Amino acid sequence: MTDTLTMTGKIGDILLANGWVTRADLNRASQPDQRLPGERLGDALVRLNLVQDSHLRQALARQHRLPWLRVTRKLVDREVLGVLPRDFVLQNRVLPMFRVDGTLTVAVDDPTNLWMLDEVARISGCTVQLVVTDAACLHSLLADLSAADGESFEIDDVIGDAGEGDLQVIEDKSEDGLDLHQLADLSPVVRLVNIMLFRAIGDHASDIHIEPDDHVLRVRHRIDGELRELMRPPTSMHAAIVSRLKVMADLDISERRKPQDGRFRVRLDTRAVDVRMSTLPTVQGEKVVLRIMDRGAMRITLGNLGIGHQRMQQLHELIHRPDGIILVAGPTGSGKTTTLYAALEEINEPGKNICTVENPVEYNLRGINQVQANQKGGLGFPDALRSLLRQDPDVLMVGEIRDAETATIAVQASLTGHLVLATLHTNDAVSAVTRLINMGIEPYLIGAALRGVISQRLVRCLCPTCRQPIDVSAAVRRRLGQLPEGQFYAARGCDTCKGTGYSGRIGIYELLVVTDAFADLTSRNPTLGELRKLALQEGLMPLLADGVRKAAEGITTLEEVMRVVSV
Repeated sequence: MTDTLTMTGKIGDILLANGWVTRADLNRASQPDQRLPGERLGDALVRLNLVQDSHLRQALARQHRLPWLRVTRKLVDREVLGVLPRDFVLQNRVLPMFRVDGTLTVAVDDPTNLWMLDEVARISGCTVQLVVTDAACLHSLLADLSAADGESFEIDDVIGDAGEGDLQVIEDKSEDGLDLHQLADLSPVVRLVNIMLFRAIGDHASDIHIEPDDHVLRVRHRIDGELRELMRPPTSMHAAIVSRLKVMADLDISERRKPQDGRFRVRLDTRAVDVRMSTLPTVQGEKVVLRIMDRGAMRITLGNLGIGHQRMQQLHELIHRPDGIILVAGPTGSGKTTTLYAALEEINEPGKNICTVENPVEYNLRGINQVQANQKGGLGFPDALRSLLRQDPDVLMVGEIRDAETATIAVQASLTGHLVLATLHTNDAVSAVTRLINMGIEPYLIGAALRGVISQRLVRCLCPTCRQPIDVSAAVRRRLGQLPEGQFYAARGCDTCKGTGYSGRIGIYELLVVTDAFADLTSRNPTLGELRKLALQEGLMPLLADGVRKAAEGITTLEEVMRVVSV
């Protein structure tokens, strides 16, 4: 049997009473033009960044008179995980924690699903006690549960203000007794590598750069798109640090004259984090770059990318079409793959066969068939695409269209009843059409196949703690033209944002929806100017306009927008 859930108050009133939202926030999220179809108030508040997810979960817990807890792996008894089927746990986002005297305690982030609660009681044969936890915590724990068993390295929990010296890496494999291995296993080296990884994951860095020079060894993190120096270890530790990382990534530690690539996995608290390693011989020694791929931080949906309500609805319609090709355009590091992953998560359902071709596969998506393209191994993008087309796919995702052969196969697939999502390196949405024409694709085929193009950039978000209002200078106004109404801000810097003035990043977008008129013009081999003129006439909001709008809303700065968009 299950405990009866009793509600106390509306979710908006609870959030308001605790000071987690304002009345204006509730009014904004309640507007029909701000809500997605079937979306609840709390979810809309989170999507619009008007309330923290943890505050919403605490409010849900209070509404249903349930305990709220930030669940970690330490609180989960792995012996009770088998009480519920694995597929049921993952599909319904319910995590068995422990069982005491016939009462099974389970963690959820949505206590409103009464059917799920009854099913847990029926399947387990226990009385069920719910606890509510953060969505991110639950997502990380479930990702940990669903991850394939394999070689990984465990970063122990760091509790409270414990020093970084308590951080350890636990390996699942034994090592040979070679001198270089012994060097890599020295405790100061192990501790230093652990500190690098711990700080990178904690600071939400995307990369770690380990760069030797004649007189200095520099370690830098890339955070919010910018490199920041973290530390300068003694140069004498360079060989030991590189050897340690090579051991972890199962690379040849004796090979220092050729580039090598590998990967390993670490765990920090509830988070499984993949690390991709690349070495490059330089005249000063081997340079190492570690790409941090944090599954726990990768809970991205289309709703929280910052696309905007109207264009969000248009994009929603595009990705739910049965065929055609949708392109995501932008330079390297502009978040194209993240947008594609969010789109795939949106349309992923048991009735669809979704396949991807990527190089590399950055994140594992549950329920989606992902293929790692490898040109040297004989499986390039064209070969992989041809093979996938024989696998009865409904949706194909191409990591990057980089040559005419891949473009041709992708367009042909979109014309034969498949929905194709792909990335392309162009400066704006309209330029994607001329890029395909320049690759040799017939214009009439592009006009028939193309459904839409998203062009995007990433800008840093202002730190809400220290941002300061400004009056826009006359020089900036002349450069940008007419500005929308709103309060513009400048970055200042504080302890919260570590003196940068920024915290996190958000996308700025332009969405080109291919209409009949645009498709007809495309079929006649037009110039870029003709295409851009028609797109603007049909309501295309350029990248710059979207960036300026976000600056007027206090999300970013005009300087940041001008940094990433040509003016």
